[in-house]
Amino acid sequence: MHTETEIAAGLLRSTSIGVVDAARLVLELMERMGAGAAVAERGALLARIRRVLELGVAALTAEEATVSFREAALASVEARRSRRPTTVRDLRHFVGRLLRVEGVGERPLRAMTTEECRRVLDAAFRESVHSYRKGRAIMHSVFEYGRRRGWCAGNPVADVEMPVVEEHEIVPLRPEQVARLEAAAGKAVHEDMRLSLHLLTYCGLRPAEVARLQPEDIRWGEREVVVRPRVSKTGGGRVVPLRCVGKLRGVRRVIPRNWQNRWRALRRAAGMRRTWQADVLRHTFATYHALYFRDLPSLQLEMGHRSLSLLRTRYVNACRVTQHDAKQFWCARQHV
Repeated sequence: MHTETEIAAGLLRSTSIGVVDAARLVLELMERMGAGAAVAERGALLARIRRVLELGVAALTAEEATVSFREAALASVEARRSRRPTTVRDLRHFVGRLLRVEGVGERPLRAMTTEECRRVLDAAFRESVHSYRKGRAIMHSVFEYGRRRGWCAGNPVADVEMPVVEEHEIVPLRPEQVARLEAAAGKAVHEDMRLSLHLLTYCGLRPAEVARLQPEDIRWGEREVVVRPRVSKTGGGRVVPLRCVGKLRGVRRVIPRNWQNRWRALRRAAGMRRTWQADVLRHTFATYHALYFRDLPSLQLEMGHRSLSLLRTRYVNACRVTQHDAKQFWCARQHV
């Protein structure tokens, strides 16, 4: 006849837990269940302990549920497949660079730490601050998606420091350079780009935004351009005044197809192929707007910025242009 202790020892033989350990765990469990557990009837107490164990196992399973970083990253991209094609392409490109880092694809999402994420980002994007910042944002979004799906408890990328971007001096185009672009657009071969050039120069739109505009987005009667969320780079819509309308007399009201090639051809025709900087017309617009109108809140809205800080640091103190340049740029008699 075996004693209860011997039977218990036999039941526990296949585990690393001894009889004393098991007894201590039961006592600890009863203490956490409250004073009533000590005096409960044996059958009711066992039923309650089993229920606690069931709930605990379910909670622990949910807490430890996870997928690999590869699965989470690809699922995150798939969840955003309805975004603009360029956005989806960027997501796939940056996720692909993250997954090319040795070993990261197979890592359980829940197990990844801040330090590990920092090493992955350094390996994938060390050559460029801009790429690092964008890669960090996309890796952050993967963990946020995983957190919502219950695959991880937090977001370790949140504690990865964002590298500081060194702001370079804004060098806007001179009024005479703008005139060269307008003269090139006035030639028959580039005439269908005159409206696009005007929107870039006097409305501050980004090239990609101009290329995506639809005819109904330009409200000629109200003299304004509607940059819808699906058109905007940041996903936020805005309305921009259509200024210098006198320059648009006789202009074909079209945004041509094959826009990027047409835009490069216009710059070449103006002799600006090699000296061109990305978004320079947007910077030119903002610089002369800040200097001439002196209305930063309006400029913030027209640029689609979240705050005034960038305008104050980059455009207010532009040292290469004068008030005379700003007046010449805006042709004051036509700016309303």
